[in-house]
Amino acid sequence: MSVPKNANHKAIIPPQHVAIIMDGNGRWAQQRFRPRVFGHQAGVKAVRRAVKAAIEHGVKSLTLFAFSSENWSRPENEVNLLMQLFMKVLQREIKLLDKNGVKLKIIGDLSRFSESLQTQINKAEQQTTNNNILTLNVAANYGGCWDITQSAQQLAQQVAKGELKPEQITEQKIAQNLCMAEQGPVDLLIRTGGDLRISNFVLWQAAYAELYFSKELWPDFDETCFENAVIEFSSRQRRFGKTGEQVEANS
Repeated sequence: MSVPKNANHKAIIPPQHVAIIMDGNGRWAQQRFRPRVFGHQAGVKAVRRAVKAAIEHGVKSLTLFAFSSENWSRPENEVNLLMQLFMKVLQREIKLLDKNGVKLKIIGDLSRFSESLQTQINKAEQQTTNNNILTLNVAANYGGCWDITQSAQQLAQQVAKGELKPEQITEQKIAQNLCMAEQGPVDLLIRTGGDLRISNFVLWQAAYAELYFSKELWPDFDETCFENAVIEFSSRQRRFGKTGEQVEANS
């Protein structure tokens, strides 16, 4: 695939870590007078397209918000169907992910899932553990507040054991205990579906992420939509607290 260019004919520098809030499955199904699970099934196809696009654009980490810790409050029938779909997708997609060099990592509090689903998750992660083309993080029973809290709890345990002093707790140490600690921070956070919020997703990791909101419902988000987000990302000046003049002087 040729390297895309922006309007100024400059080569696009892709984000290394893209995170996506995959919103709009239910509305997509309702627009077609179908049950919400029909939208979730269509959303799986959009996941395949996003993985393909991420690989083609040289993205190293792709993090997808599949099921938040707040989603348990949805109707029980929908939650059960989502869990069944999650199991089926893991079983069906893992060979293709492995073939394409994708390393799968499920992030979140997995203790609430059934033993069979936890076993399937472990099996899928082990099968792809040595792949290095793309790391696909699937956030399941995940929340950004939970992620920071569990990191703080791990550090508190070290303090209680006398292995760490309170004054030794730094931002770096908190980051080391977060999900995806071994990966770079989120560069680009995409939300589909038209809502303008980040919904408790990768709060720490996305501290300096560029935000991109798409009106496309997730099942309609295709490779062109992904490329448009990457082009928009490349057109922005990332300052990280510096002035624009400082950034220009160092570029």
